Amino acid sequence: MAVILDRDTRALVQGITGKEGTFHTLRNRAYGTNVVAGVTPGKGGQDVEGIPVFDSVVEAVESTGADASIIYVPARFAADAILEAADGGIRLIVCIAEGVPVVDMARAYNYLRGKGHVLIGPNCPGLISPGKANLGIIPPEITKEGGVGLVSRSGTLTYQVMHELTQQGVGQSTCIGIGGDPIIGTGFVEALERFEADDQTERIVLIGEIGGADEERAAEFIRDHVSKPVVAYVAGFTAPPGKRMGHAGAIITGSTGTAQAKAEAFEAVGVRVGRNPTEVAELVASAAS
Repeated sequence: MAVILDRDTRALVQGITGKEGTFHTLRNRAYGTNVVAGVTPGKGGQDVEGIPVFDSVVEAVESTGADASIIYVPARFAADAILEAADGGIRLIVCIAEGVPVVDMARAYNYLRGKGHVLIGPNCPGLISPGKANLGIIPPEITKEGGVGLVSRSGTLTYQVMHELTQQGVGQSTCIGIGGDPIIGTGFVEALERFEADDQTERIVLIGEIGGADEERAAEFIRDHVSKPVVAYVAGFTAPPGKRMGHAGAIITGSTGTAQAKAEAFEAVGVRVGRNPTEVAELVASAAS
């Protein structure tokens, strides 16, 4: 089975009538994702190449039975879109937007806590279950259906490692780009827990980066709860201390959050750490042979 997203997922798109929303929606639908509705306030009654547009998430859910939403709205509106999706009864919420204010995400995160919603993002590429469905901006051409579950803080490295795995003939069960902002929905631990419980997922790839302690917490979780082989990659070995690299959460303070410290935490619990994306794919492939 796939993790979080599968063929039965009924997706709606918040911001479907915008340029990015339309482009990626049509690509996702062409891949096989069951896109049943779009939402743009004031444009209800229109359609995007046959996909009906509604004024609100509530209307879209009532009319189509949508249970997932992907959000393509400007960053200043993203948190409100997340809240609207949750209040509308959406189970899976994927927020692509970059630059969402931390205070906005704190409000949205606390509102969703404990209510059973799955939030992916913000500032992420979304997720894909190869051969089944794609909810985000991950190019499906570089994927292959198989048994590797991938979770990543970095969008670009998600693509690179997926491509390297596919080139090695190694397919993926589900690939999740969780985003690298200071406050996100689903984190490493939640993704690892799902992969561990998934029958299709045989091996796991975790892509981390400098900043914070999420990778160290993931290493502890792997030690205590994960029985499947895990290969990791940590971006940022050459990043200078005190300088943010890429994501808002990717900043080293003192000796905390360095790539070396994270790699050592993984290796201490038996996780093999690749030093570049190609080596990661080779390690995964060798584990299968």
